Amino acid sequence: MTEPPSTARNFRKDILFVFALALACFLAWLLRDVLLLLYVCALFAVVLAPLVRSTSLLHIGRWQPFKGSAIFILLLGAAAAIAAFGFLALPPVIADLQEFALEMPARLPALLLKLQSIPLVQHLDTANVSSQLQNFASHAATYLLSSVRDWAGILFDAVMGLILTIYFILEGDRAYRWFLSFFPPEGRERLDKTLQRAEIRMGRWLLGQGSLMLILGAASTITYLSLHIRYAYALGVLTGLLNIIPVLGAAVCIGLALLVAAIDSWGRVLGVAIFYVVYLQVENSYLTPRIMGNRVNLPGLAILVALLLGSALAGVLGAMVAVPTAVLVSVLLDEYAVYKDAA
Repeated sequence: MTEPPSTARNFRKDILFVFALALACFLAWLLRDVLLLLYVCALFAVVLAPLVRSTSLLHIGRWQPFKGSAIFILLLGAAAAIAAFGFLALPPVIADLQEFALEMPARLPALLLKLQSIPLVQHLDTANVSSQLQNFASHAATYLLSSVRDWAGILFDAVMGLILTIYFILEGDRAYRWFLSFFPPEGRERLDKTLQRAEIRMGRWLLGQGSLMLILGAASTITYLSLHIRYAYALGVLTGLLNIIPVLGAAVCIGLALLVAAIDSWGRVLGVAIFYVVYLQVENSYLTPRIMGNRVNLPGLAILVALLLGSALAGVLGAMVAVPTAVLVSVLLDEYAVYKDAA
């Protein structure tokens, strides 16, 4: 008994759909780096869009910037901040690195002796560490030349990411409407409202996270200057910037600041440790509840899981976008997967 023609056609359609889906997954795997860059740029555009809109509402006399001018003003502000950072923070770092490269053969034994006073470092083979450091210093130029290609690739990705983010901000509405056109009309309005709620929450997260970054950066810089710690401006700015990565960013900042403070005296190490203990208590008990409030509305476990997954998939960049991605996923799951009790 032969199958009806309609059943045979449906079977062929299912086979073609499976092959098309497998081909799409294979192409997505081959282009995963490009797709990740597009996703990160689109996410940054969504998060930065409220800031661009706020800038475009400013009035300077009778002149009011449009969206393109607002982006240009923000880029000028970012360039000015980078220039100020380079002028204040980089010269002492570069001078100390040059001095250390010249005096390392004489200062290395004393540095190793100081490190041996740390309980956890006493079991290290200092002779092996010394030979490895000297070998690295002697071949530093070779290592630098071999990594030029990698740095060039990173710089190209950063430039392309900036350009794509700007285009997403300028033409994001058109791309967004094109994306919604792939969904049936009966569910398009619901998806549109859901994504708009996610955009609002991600924008609020950026505002709250930016406030926490600014407070931590300013407090850290003042503390480092008060304790006369090397590279106070550089460490302060880096501490504020890395705070965009919850938990992991603070851990890296604490370790780096303690390491730099240990170069001079253990009293400064104690001062930095006391500052971070006090600040973490103030941030967790006062700043975060008042500034963030219900902006993110995610449990701590969800944030930690998102950070682990983001860092495992895309390293530092994945950790940076882990929280806003978790916000997006949370809103979608709450709308489409969570069964709500009837009122």
